[in-house]
Amino acid sequence: MTLILDYFAGHFSDYIQLVWEHITISLNSVAIAIIIAVPLGILSTRSKTLYRVAKGLFGTLRIVPSLAILVLFIPIMGTGWKPAVVALSILAIPPILMNTALAFHTLPEAVLETALGMGMGKYRTFFTVKLPLAFPLIFTGIRTAVVEVIASATLAAYIGAGGLGSLIFTGLGLMRTDLLIIGGFSVGALSLLSGYLLTLLDRRLTLYKV
Repeated sequence: MTLILDYFAGHFSDYIQLVWEHITISLNSVAIAIIIAVPLGILSTRSKTLYRVAKGLFGTLRIVPSLAILVLFIPIMGTGWKPAVVALSILAIPPILMNTALAFHTLPEAVLETALGMGMGKYRTFFTVKLPLAFPLIFTGIRTAVVEVIASATLAAYIGAGGLGSLIFTGLGLMRTDLLIIGGFSVGALSLLSGYLLTLLDRRLTLYKV
């Protein structure tokens, strides 16, 4: 405990920097994943072939270890922040894509028929009926992706991208239990906090949910 307090006393600003790097890498990765996965998930509901291809491709990528994806990008993009964000984006795409496709596949037909019966056009039906109904399930996929990316971003330090993983790898290299505890606890706390905050946001945005 004394070693942990000593670390914060002497390296608090460095710790905050590592936390900020971890959050930045994670948020950028999830943002890129949303931009790719949500439109692709919507389009895949209009084409069975595209749905099968997207499901098969990204479903396979989801079971590939995060470290393997990170290492694969080293020959292409080198080390640092960019390959880490790209690799983590690939990791975040599957849950968002699958939930988006499932959300639009399971829209209640009765509601859609009612919208058409009221004279709504395609665009109005999409933005006022389909998207609000699909949003809760899409948001669940985003929440899952955020938690997974924050946990996996620890490995980004392995390729020089910084973040809280730096503490863990340094602790392993120097056999310092205090750094391992600080790094591991911080990543776990950040994952739990992000999941909790996104759950609160989900409840506020979808007040009609039971």
